[in-house]
This record gives sequence, C-alpha cells and structure tokens, in this order.
Amino acid sequence: MKTKKLSTKQLTVLGLMIAVLVLMSYTPLGYLNIGPLAITFNMIPVAIAAIACGPLGGAVLGLTSFGQCIGIGGVSAMGATLFSISPVLAFIQRFVPRFLDGWLLGYLFRWLRKATKNTTLAGYITGFLSAFLNTVFFMVALVVLFGNTDYVKNLIGGRNIIVFICAFVGVNAICEMISATILTGVISVALKKARLILQEEK
Repeated sequence: MKTKKLSTKQLTVLGLMIAVLVLMSYTPLGYLNIGPLAITFNMIPVAIAAIACGPLGGAVLGLTSFGQCIGIGGVSAMGATLFSISPVLAFIQRFVPRFLDGWLLGYLFRWLRKATKNTTLAGYITGFLSAFLNTVFFMVALVVLFGNTDYVKNLIGGRNIIVFICAFVGVNAICEMISATILTGVISVALKKARLILQEEK
C-alpha cells in the first residue's frame, strides 16, 4: 500500500496542530499538575494529526513534554526531578514515548478504519489509544530508565510494579483517556466531512 502525499489542506491542518501543540506544551494550557504527575491534554492534537496526516503527522506532533523538565510552560515536579538525575535519560523518557505514540497512532487509525469500515468509530478509538499508549510508554520508560534510582524506588514503595503503575496514574490516566476519546472523536467527524483525512492508494 502506498500513501498519498499530504495535500495543501492537510499540511495546513498539520501546521495548525503544531501551533496548538506548541501553545499547549509551553504554557500551562496543556497540563493540569496534580502532585508529581500532570494530566496532559497534549495527545489530542497528536491524535488529530495522526488521523488527518497519517504516521508522519502523528510522529511530528508526538515530540512534546521535555520542555517542562527545564521549566518551560510550567514545571512538572517529576520531570524536573528526573532531569536533575540525568538530563539524557530524562530526554529519552519524555521524547521517545511521545514520538512512538504519534507514529503508531497513524497506523492504528488506518487499520481501525479499514477493520471497522467506520471512520468515526476509528477516530474515537484512536483518541482513546492516544492517551492509553502515552501512559503505557511513559510508565514503562520511567521504570526501565529510572527504576533503580532512589526517587522512583520511594515512589514504588516496595509495591508490585503493576500495582504501582495503576495506582500512580489512575485518576490522571482516566481523565486523559476520557477527554482524548471525546474530543478526538468529535474532531475526526469534522475532518471526515471536510475530506481532510489522508487516504491510501491501493
């Protein structure tokens, strides 16, 4: 399967989502800080870009969050702590999960649209997956890269890793998944009507 090149309209959508994401990433608009974690809404424009522009669009929009580690757009308590432990690992822990999330969302939406034969349903599911995968990738990277540090050991507190992850991200993740599902689904309907969703060539 070959993918068509992005049209002028799709490039406009991509540029608009980049502008929205920059605004959300580097101002408090994209985050709601609660304790060491932040509820982020940044995955919504990532999902929209993945739907409208495919894996490339999702990947481009997926590169967020690292700025908060160094105080841009409001400080993430966890990000700042991880950055103080290792700037390189902190960058990887924030950068790679977001990139993978955006890139995979483009392929997942494409597969879901084909499997369900329902673009609207595929849009809602993609919105849910944007937040779900972001949480999974984020926590896996946290445990793998920083699991041996005193900071993360204190957070885990001797609990089973799975129990720790579920308890640690519970409310935050649920809020992100609900908001991402609803908003991405609604916007995907508008993208469909405007014929702004990238089509595939057979």
